[in-house]
Amino acid sequence: MGRIAEIMNKLPDNKHAALITSDVSRHYLSGFKSSAGILLITKEKSYLLIDFRYIDKAKQEASNECEVVLLVNIREQLMDLFVNYGISEVFLESDTVTLSQLEKYKNDYAFLQFDTSSFLSDIILDMRVIKDKQELKYIVTAQRIAEKAYQRLLSDIKIGMTEKHVAALLDYYMAEYGSDGVSFDTIAASGINSASPHAVPTDKKLQANEFLTLDFGATYKGYHSDMTRTIAIGGATDEMRTMYSAVFSANNDAIKAVRAGIGGKIPDSVARSTLDAWGFGEYFGHGLGHGVGLEIHEAPTSSRSSVHTLKKGMILTIEPGVYISGKFGVRIEDMVYITEDGCVNLTNTTKTLTII
Repeated sequence: MGRIAEIMNKLPDNKHAALITSDVSRHYLSGFKSSAGILLITKEKSYLLIDFRYIDKAKQEASNECEVVLLVNIREQLMDLFVNYGISEVFLESDTVTLSQLEKYKNDYAFLQFDTSSFLSDIILDMRVIKDKQELKYIVTAQRIAEKAYQRLLSDIKIGMTEKHVAALLDYYMAEYGSDGVSFDTIAASGINSASPHAVPTDKKLQANEFLTLDFGATYKGYHSDMTRTIAIGGATDEMRTMYSAVFSANNDAIKAVRAGIGGKIPDSVARSTLDAWGFGEYFGHGLGHGVGLEIHEAPTSSRSSVHTLKKGMILTIEPGVYISGKFGVRIEDMVYITEDGCVNLTNTTKTLTII
């Protein structure tokens, strides 16, 4: 069953329709990425309404589950479709629709009821959280691009370079190797700045005997990758090596704990127990991981508050970290693909401490 057909199948009856307006959901269901457009799904047929900027590409790339229609007047075109199919109630994406959009729909189509419960969003999220073979291939391709760029970057890093320079080089290399764009703003944080989990690259220059944390990702066909490596510049003190070993152990122990059927809290708890044993537990202040796909942060999560059950086909990051304010920090992040009895690590880059 195709993705749109699955939505059709879950509509209560012929009087109900689903209106997909978010870029990510529209891309996921139609197979076509654009910054504008609307996907209308009825029990009988679906339509991708798209403007002239995308119409030719949409006809070439969109799923054959939907008819591609040139968007001229959205109000009139949707009105015709609602009337022609006898629609009386429309499901909206509760997690993305705005109050102003909802009010406009109510004003434009006063004869319709709009369901703003989580019904439609939950269906789509439940579908998206399990990656099919094609999605996995795209994510792995993005990851290999990021890894290739990282390996090239290592030969360029030198004492005296700024964090901004390092981040810019990494972004450039990912683009050169085929990335459609960065997954998020690349983090390059050195020395005292590495103690901030979401540091922004600055003009600070790399110095000897300090850490450099690199958190980055590439995109391919709309799908993201995500990885973090922490390296040492010029050398590493005993204190730095001990912290790195603690995070390295937490990363490996958490990965060993991942498998289908367990709660998202469990790998997080394993990582915290390992860091506690090393004496660094109090310095791990964020969740262990998150899903990756068409968005850089999506379900499932692994954290103290996670409500997810891990399932076969999910992708999850494993990114324990230790951050001591005023000193330095370490984070090591891999992406794993969850299987029935464990997981497959999609990140091929070594985690042994690298000293430049």
